[in-house]
Amino acid sequence: MKLPLAPVLAILGAASAFGQFAPPNDAGVALGHIHLFVKDVAVQQRFFTEVMGGTALNNPVNPTVQFPGVWIMFRKADTSGPPEGSMVNHFGFTYRDLPAMLAKWKAAGVEVVQNSPNPLQGYVVAPDGVRIEVFGDPSIPVPVRMDHIHIYTTDVAGMQEWYAKAFGGPPGKRPRVSRPGWTDCVFMPGNINLSFQPDDKKLAPTKGRSLDHIGFEVKNLDAFAKKLEAQGIKLDVPVRQANPTTKNAFLTDPWGIYIELTEHSSVPAPAE
Repeated sequence: MKLPLAPVLAILGAASAFGQFAPPNDAGVALGHIHLFVKDVAVQQRFFTEVMGGTALNNPVNPTVQFPGVWIMFRKADTSGPPEGSMVNHFGFTYRDLPAMLAKWKAAGVEVVQNSPNPLQGYVVAPDGVRIEVFGDPSIPVPVRMDHIHIYTTDVAGMQEWYAKAFGGPPGKRPRVSRPGWTDCVFMPGNINLSFQPDDKKLAPTKGRSLDHIGFEVKNLDAFAKKLEAQGIKLDVPVRQANPTTKNAFLTDPWGIYIELTEHSSVPAPAE
């Protein structure tokens, strides 16, 4: 794969956690990050900056690329397989000028898959088999933003209810982009959603795959953890001070998706 020599675009950093993520909902929650376990961290960082248009952050703990609404984080590790085959199949970005981006990707030799009748939808395949769905929307105020995390499940209704209750996002439906119809989802701040796709087979848990876990940024993590426990949700790893600026905790949803909860007192600035 041939990569462009310069970043496609740059986006602004911010000094506080909820300056980089969307403002939290009434439950104090916003989408935080997607954590990828990869063979080569430098290759993935280049892909998500130079190809996909993110901004590298100066994060000495975990290499990170920022997009409006989400961090993509990387760790070098062996994995049991790509996201496809696990419950979190892919995630999606929206681009203001998708035709221009498609032309750049194809000229650079990036693998692009478009198999729907909608020319403003498709997939870009990153290293380690990580698929990113891409949409076009000329009305968005930024060149690119986070759109959704796509979960495949045999229990759409159960997952939709669980995520709405646990993380405070309203359940609903969003229009499909690749074909007519609607997809059940839970809406999160920043025009982001968790989409639930019906599947007739049980899929693998996320832990140990190249998309190992998803993360939510939480305001007052200690209080939020107590609220989850009062709902009967058990934490795999209780709230701890992970580093001087970050508290975190981990849990696994009832279907096998590994989830990190974070509370940042400050966040890294864009790398120079």
